[in-house]
Amino acid sequence: MSSKRLVLLRHGQTTWNAEHRIQGQQDVELDDTGHAQAAAAAPYVAAYAPSLLWCSDLARARQTAAYVAKETGLDPTYDARLRESALGECETLTHEELAAASPEQYAAFRRGDWDLLPGAEGQAVVRERMVAALEDLRAALPEGGTGVAVSHGAALRVAVAGLLGWPEGAQWTLGNLRNCHWVELAESPARGGRLVLEGYGLTPISLSRD
Repeated sequence: MSSKRLVLLRHGQTTWNAEHRIQGQQDVELDDTGHAQAAAAAPYVAAYAPSLLWCSDLARARQTAAYVAKETGLDPTYDARLRESALGECETLTHEELAAASPEQYAAFRRGDWDLLPGAEGQAVVRERMVAALEDLRAALPEGGTGVAVSHGAALRVAVAGLLGWPEGAQWTLGNLRNCHWVELAESPARGGRLVLEGYGLTPISLSRD
């Protein structure tokens, strides 16, 4: 029996990424660098010969997915469950602005203790919705099929930990997933079909450090 595979791609760079401005679920578009990153990454993602392409409904993810769609001929399915973590009152602030306004909140933000941020979405909620969406994608694949999901950096780290059955908080042992880098997960027949991590931070480019 052929194994299913998931390729989880972070969107390309936005101006806010370059400014170190907290996006969360703010609907920010790709900048010129982000478009170049997405165009460069898309053929490599297409080389997995995916059967399905799913995507966050935020503009930066949709624009990134459009390049993958062009290379694969697939029509993206937009799913709000694949959005970035909502970060409440911290959204729209730069890292410097948050640090100046509230050193405690900034320290929590940097640690990944986002549950402590006013109005932020709980990490358990992010994990639940992301894992549910990606398991739905996996279930929709034919045997041996590959599904691509275009999403967001922090949400994807949470999702990887959830899909692999790691305890909550373990996602912060993973490195920052840079713009247009991706994760590869595959079913392991030897482990009863459980997903295993086959690659993290994969990319043909390294244009963004955020």
